[in-house]
Amino acid sequence: MWSFHSPTKIFFGEHVLDKEKHSLALLGKRCLVVTGRTSSKANGSLQELLEALESLDIEYVIWDQIGENPTFEQIEEAVEMTRKEKTDFVVGVGGGSPMDASKAIAVLLKNQNLNVEDLYRSETYSEALPICTVPTTSGTGSETTQYSVLTDREGFKKGLSSTAIFPRFSFVDYRYTVTMSEGLTRATGLDALSHAVEGFISKRSSLVSDAIALKSIEIIRDYLPRVLSEPNSKEFRENMMIASTMAGIVISQTGTTMAHALGYPLSTFKSVKHGEANAAFLHNVVELARKEVPQKVEMLYRVLQSDISEFLLKVEFHLQVKLNEDEIKTWTKRALRASHMKSTPGTYTEELILKMYREVGRH
Repeated sequence: MWSFHSPTKIFFGEHVLDKEKHSLALLGKRCLVVTGRTSSKANGSLQELLEALESLDIEYVIWDQIGENPTFEQIEEAVEMTRKEKTDFVVGVGGGSPMDASKAIAVLLKNQNLNVEDLYRSETYSEALPICTVPTTSGTGSETTQYSVLTDREGFKKGLSSTAIFPRFSFVDYRYTVTMSEGLTRATGLDALSHAVEGFISKRSSLVSDAIALKSIEIIRDYLPRVLSEPNSKEFRENMMIASTMAGIVISQTGTTMAHALGYPLSTFKSVKHGEANAAFLHNVVELARKEVPQKVEMLYRVLQSDISEFLLKVEFHLQVKLNEDEIKTWTKRALRASHMKSTPGTYTEELILKMYREVGRH
């Protein structure tokens, strides 16, 4: 048995915010815009959103203090400073961090008796302010998911999952990604690849999610190496945006696997970009899955036209990070408790995870 629930309406194309802005008017007359400090201003997405809101006579408040890997404290500050504004809906503009933050903020603004910790008690809420997203990177897929990943008070990432935070509308325009650096293009592209691959091998996958995952992998195979060489290409940027959105739809159904669980500490404690942290473990996770789903792994490699490690070399991914033994042991124990492990095919042990971390950390 399987089910498929993807309620987000996606508007995809050039200048889509202007063409489909009428949808915003369905959500209310006062909007909270959640974004980061610089990128949405540099790539034009924030300005185009504000123009759309103004043309509809929708009042707005901007909160632009979301950093990379948003923390509990950042969410609390945003809610405290904007609650009095009485907004009707929330728009997250940027990469995964502002979009994820907008979801958590939308829950807390709707449920004023809750605090950030309550977000992880699923019984405490079933509603959020309506959410829209405007992604400006091609990797996180947050524009299509019911997930929000925050950094807790101890520095560890915690994932929130609720159908209440599926975006109502997502406005996906590749033009906002043209200003991404080569490093960010690679990292977000590898994030999309991780989502598609992990979703494909996941124990929670279905025929429908598999079909979307394989197409996403095929597009990334063809276009990630090319966009790294020709970053101004409309065709290449647009296709990577398609692949990212598709991979987001995949994990909205399947969740992610061990690669994410192991990668999170590298992002929060070693400043490794999220997509690269996932990619560091992806080959080993797929090879682990081979014992349980060999036909799937073979199909994956046929579509990718290589194994994972060969593709990572093709896109010039090289991670250099040093891990000490205390970190490795602490993160291993935490990974073993992560919900991602339930979706991971194959047999894993504490020793195996220790070995994976040691391989990554010996560079």
